[in-house]
Amino acid sequence: MNLYESGELKERVQKALSMLKECNICPHRCGVDRTRDEVGYCKVGREAIVSDYFPHLGEEFPIRGFRGSGTIFFSYCNMRCVYCQNYEISHLGAGRRVSARELADMMLELQDMGCHNVNLVTPSHVVPQILEALLLAVEDGLRIPIVYNTSSYDSLGTLRLLDGVVDIYLADLKYLSDELGRRYSRVKGYASVAKEAIREMYRQVGNLKVDRRGIAVRGLLVRHLVLPNDISTTRKVMDFLRSIDPKLAVNVMSQYFPHYKAWDYPELSRRITPEEYKKALESARGLSLVLD
Repeated sequence: MNLYESGELKERVQKALSMLKECNICPHRCGVDRTRDEVGYCKVGREAIVSDYFPHLGEEFPIRGFRGSGTIFFSYCNMRCVYCQNYEISHLGAGRRVSARELADMMLELQDMGCHNVNLVTPSHVVPQILEALLLAVEDGLRIPIVYNTSSYDSLGTLRLLDGVVDIYLADLKYLSDELGRRYSRVKGYASVAKEAIREMYRQVGNLKVDRRGIAVRGLLVRHLVLPNDISTTRKVMDFLRSIDPKLAVNVMSQYFPHYKAWDYPELSRRITPEEYKKALESARGLSLVLD
């Protein structure tokens, strides 16, 4: 609201949209002209593509609360994880193109439904479109918190445009190995990019803060999916998060299942064992665990 009232939000919208001309929105820096509907790695042109939107009751409690998180699922992604559970959306692009006005109306409708927040899922490649829609939505009365739900393959320049816009960062940290990022997520430099991104998110919003009901109003919550055979480099991940803040909120997740192309990789073709999950939790000792 402060950015809107000062006019800064409008300026950031224009800056973000200008970045689409030779696209450098995310670390791929494809350089295509998305204003002319040219597409690069993410396969999205001028307008965002949305798969669905609804009150989501499957997130962590501080995010979903009692009435659900107002989730907007953006189609396509700037990563290509071979075990993606939403591959029909993130890889195949199931969904429809939406204008800024349509996206703003989705946000307002979710607020009208009583959702605790607007939860932007897989937003890294459509930040300009999101900001463009947010300007319209704020003008029309949007007041609930904004959740940026990301795989953390985000560029610092783009994240800085969100400073004072995003209230809650819900960030996945998959592994701290560039080699594993290339092999299983098809991106370059994942470890270094994600570490810088999460440090920037923490700088903007700090530790997770909740209201008297336990519902998040601001802050960073990091999610880490434990993969079989320690592919997720969990101890390195937890040591890094602890170095940012020993009380950082973390969800260590055990629900891995071999989706999509994971069956082509023997090391990924099974669920994790109770022992693997126990070891992961021990690695997270001292952090503020959100087990949900």
